[in-house]
Amino acid sequence: MSILPAEAPFFRAGPEQPVTPVVLSVPHAGRVYTPQLLKAARVPLAALESLEDRLVDRLVWRAVQDGATAFIARAPRAEIDLNRDEREIDPALISPPPPSGSTLQSAKTRGGLGLVPSRIAGSGAIWLHRLHRDELARRVAEIHRPYHEAVAAALRAARARFGVAVLLDCHSMPPRGSVGGVPGAGEPPPLVFGDRHGSSIAPGLLRAAASAASALGFASACNQPYAGGYIVTRHGRPSRSIHALQMEIDRGAYLDPTLREPGPGFDRVAQLIAVVAAALGEAALETEPLAAE
Repeated sequence: MSILPAEAPFFRAGPEQPVTPVVLSVPHAGRVYTPQLLKAARVPLAALESLEDRLVDRLVWRAVQDGATAFIARAPRAEIDLNRDEREIDPALISPPPPSGSTLQSAKTRGGLGLVPSRIAGSGAIWLHRLHRDELARRVAEIHRPYHEAVAAALRAARARFGVAVLLDCHSMPPRGSVGGVPGAGEPPPLVFGDRHGSSIAPGLLRAAASAASALGFASACNQPYAGGYIVTRHGRPSRSIHALQMEIDRGAYLDPTLREPGPGFDRVAQLIAVVAAALGEAALETEPLAAE
């Protein structure tokens, strides 16, 4: 197992050398809130925690045990969102403002959920003061870029070993009405795969993931309401034999009613991630020639 120092903003879990084509990303489960970050917030810790994909980092252990490599954020999403382009910045949040034309405005930034979140639904503005441009640059240089560089390097290593690599980007979503992973009549499924509308992964690999989930009793949807974010957009290059798939899991399927602690479905969802990762790896190896070592 390869683990980065305790103070690192993310860590790698899994073998030093790839033993499967699959790499996992867990960008939104970080819970290391520094005193400086808490002091800068005008909202309580509980509000910052609402931005998390709660405990998803603890759901990937089965997949890692089976040989997948995982990159898991320690830095919280409130500090920097690893699933955003580093240009997706709310200019009103930064002091002095970024140069004109240097930011990328999107629905997420307009909704307060850019590279550094600025607003939380129900809580309003997050920060007491604007973020200094130098602090933003530090977060990008020390957290965002290294994370994506590490993920990209792992995907290249997997492709070099197997001829193909697959990134499974793991997230959770607010409860959508399902119980224990099984939706009731008229309720949306508890699992949503996002492939950027067919651009980030080969169709056969997506089908393999959905079939594996279905065999375990989890209904799934694709691209509705989550089509995948910056991570799968950046890293998914099917034409280069590097595929990427976002996976959103209903928090009600694995957390208790408070949505803070593990619930009765916790281990079953950990199994789900492992089964989907294994199916992606097997399907990838069936469709791509094995690279020479």
